[in-house]
Amino acid sequence: MDLKHFSFAALVLVVSSGLAIADPLPSWKGTEAKERIIAFVESVTDPASEDYITPADRIATFDNDGCLWTEQPVYFQLLYALDILKQKAEADPSILSSDVLKAAAAGDMEGMMAGGEEGLLEIINVSHGDITVDAFEASAYEWLTTATHPTTGKTYASMIYQPMLELLSYLRDEDFTTYIVSGGGIDFIRAISQEAYGIPPSQVVGSQGNTSYQVVDGVPVLQKDGGISFIDDKEGKPVGIIRHIGQRPIFAAGNSDGDFQMLEYTMAGEGARFGMLVHHTDGEREFAYDRDSHVGQLNRGLDEGPDRGWLIVDMANDWKTIWPE
Repeated sequence: MDLKHFSFAALVLVVSSGLAIADPLPSWKGTEAKERIIAFVESVTDPASEDYITPADRIATFDNDGCLWTEQPVYFQLLYALDILKQKAEADPSILSSDVLKAAAAGDMEGMMAGGEEGLLEIINVSHGDITVDAFEASAYEWLTTATHPTTGKTYASMIYQPMLELLSYLRDEDFTTYIVSGGGIDFIRAISQEAYGIPPSQVVGSQGNTSYQVVDGVPVLQKDGGISFIDDKEGKPVGIIRHIGQRPIFAAGNSDGDFQMLEYTMAGEGARFGMLVHHTDGEREFAYDRDSHVGQLNRGLDEGPDRGWLIVDMANDWKTIWPE
């Protein structure tokens, strides 16, 4: 029996015959959120449905920070940058050429943040520059899989959301192609995307620094030169999507107002569409934040999302578990 597409009557027949149907989203509670996701996927994958969409057009995009893995107390990439800056400063204290860099190396978050965006860019330039892309990705992978979070004690790579892993797998099982579209650095995410999410590096869209081609000792390399050449956030996300993917998604998921334009762009296409925001409501198992958060701020999405037909996932009420056991 073909169980990929079936009606309610067929479901009754299967259940009455004693056959079990695997739950594609076992870590999701049986709430409206889970029902809406499954209903959408079934409608666009059933050839008999008026909402049917061919596999080639089943593109799904996901933000990373706060959508696929934790983003508190600050973005993981910033914590990585601070650790690398400290290591470099121990070897060569002269690199701490500004008050912002000195504050960052000393762990003075208030002093570091006082430098604003220019200060953060300075930290990125020192910590992410003068290294090949391959060496950077190896460094990022080692840090993500060995360094531990300050409050959970888990490695950063293990703080991915189990319900979202199931959603990614479910979509791929139904012939969707899944992409990450993140404001985070593209090389940082590519270092772990295949192992963490089953998403190959070629399906990662992110912010990019300046990169150059060089031949060093006869070996061609790509060198990270610091600076920022593209910011894949807010209005930049639809731009990154069309540059890297080349077509509009039919499914988009995020968690903050930085994802608003990606969902807005996705939902503006013809045919069936799905927009989803993960709302961090679980202060006991993870972190509770939205409107006033210093990262992952969610205002416009909460105010406008429901009227636009977007699903607002309530982490505390819709998820049975947070991270993989």
